[in-house]
Amino acid sequence: MAEIMSLSEAVTANVNDGDTVALEGFTHLIPFAAGHEIIRQGRKDLTLVRMTPDVVYDQLIGAGCARKLVFSWGGNPGVGSLHRFRDAVEHDWPSALEIEEHSHAGMAARYVAGASGLPFGVLRGYVGTDLPKHTDTIAAITCPFTGEQLTAVPALRPDVTVIHAQQADRHGNVGLWGIRGVQKEAVMSAQRSIVTVEEIVDELNPRVTVMLPSWVVTAVAEVPSGAHPSYAHGYYERDNAFYQAWEDISRERDSFDAWIDRHIRNTRDFSEHLALVREEGVVMA
Repeated sequence: MAEIMSLSEAVTANVNDGDTVALEGFTHLIPFAAGHEIIRQGRKDLTLVRMTPDVVYDQLIGAGCARKLVFSWGGNPGVGSLHRFRDAVEHDWPSALEIEEHSHAGMAARYVAGASGLPFGVLRGYVGTDLPKHTDTIAAITCPFTGEQLTAVPALRPDVTVIHAQQADRHGNVGLWGIRGVQKEAVMSAQRSIVTVEEIVDELNPRVTVMLPSWVVTAVAEVPSGAHPSYAHGYYERDNAFYQAWEDISRERDSFDAWIDRHIRNTRDFSEHLALVREEGVVMA
């Protein structure tokens, strides 16, 4: 059954050096607070998995937490490149980064296979692309019933999956609503899971569209605004100014390091980071 604890305790107990870690959330409910705590605790040699790595993975990669990235699309949404990601791939800074690239559909199929206890997922995809030439976890397969040529991808089974949601009740059941990606499948495919939530309540909101029962979740941590600068449907909007500011913050190594030191390594928790964000004028909507 899920244990309710602080985010610091949850990361200490569940994220180890060398783990395969998935931080999932699509457009909103991106678990930035948890990503910051992983950096704050100095985790190393992680294989990071995410369907759409964006700013939180730029931060983790630039802070030296990652040795490999398993992903589909990557970028600063609506703005441009992830400069720390590019620097790691192109110049091995702060260390070399191995990449394993898939399509969105391929990543989703891999999570579904992991959640279903199957060795691989099957889809119609990758045909006509160069990805199979560069990614050895993509293989052609023939349907035994129709003879159709399909594509197989191995199941994803992270050591730990981290997501953000709107609510959890006091028993550790988690409620999520609004746009959703593969959060449910990512949690159910993992050995351990951490869910940060906006609030812990006596009874979950009836609008819940995804409910993760307590028995599939390892740890729940209450972290208000824990998805900032992404948004949490029903709680706050996307902080577009922050994504725009990240372009300049992350472009150079020195400015990135200074920001990471000020906002993460030298802060006690995510609430202190948010106070600095407001002080600097990148204000949450």
